[in-house]
Amino acid sequence: MIVKTKHMSSKLVFLKEFIRNPRMVGSIVPTSRVAIRALLDPVDWRAARCAVEYGPGTGVFTQAILRRLGPDGRLIAIDTNATFIALLREQIADERLICVEGSATDVEAIVAAHGFTAADYVVSGLPFSTLPRSVADAIMDATARVIAPGGAFLVYQYSLFVLPLLKRRFARVGKGVVMRCVPPARLFWARKAA
Repeated sequence: MIVKTKHMSSKLVFLKEFIRNPRMVGSIVPTSRVAIRALLDPVDWRAARCAVEYGPGTGVFTQAILRRLGPDGRLIAIDTNATFIALLREQIADERLICVEGSATDVEAIVAAHGFTAADYVVSGLPFSTLPRSVADAIMDATARVIAPGGAFLVYQYSLFVLPLLKRRFARVGKGVVMRCVPPARLFWARKAA
């Protein structure tokens, strides 16, 4: 169930946070619905018990994942930005959503703290090209460990920077592009061997 806030609109919050910290937010506007569908549709969300989202921002992917997730599934949304976490808690009333103010580098501990041994899927829009390389590598390594065999890391970016990072850690990496997005979105599906 989605509840609209009486405060500043999500788009204005997103813009404000981008201006405040563009290297961490990564885009001036939230991702388009076309790109969201293109990234999420190839996955069987109904079978997922634990999904993780890095950098949920104002929740455009969060809401789309929750619409697809089964009644017993859980979505752990992790963001370092306290404003975005507060906004998600205010706007989305869904018992399947767990909002965590924290770092994706700690995903294994966060997943374990919520009673799971692994995540079926991890979705990320983190701007890997602007993150310090050591942080990007730490997130990639932790993600590769936390994903269950047969699971996948779904990534959307605005460049191909992340592709070699994914290929070093995952058995198969599919890619796509959505032109109906400003700028065009690069999509990646990095699958862990079963």
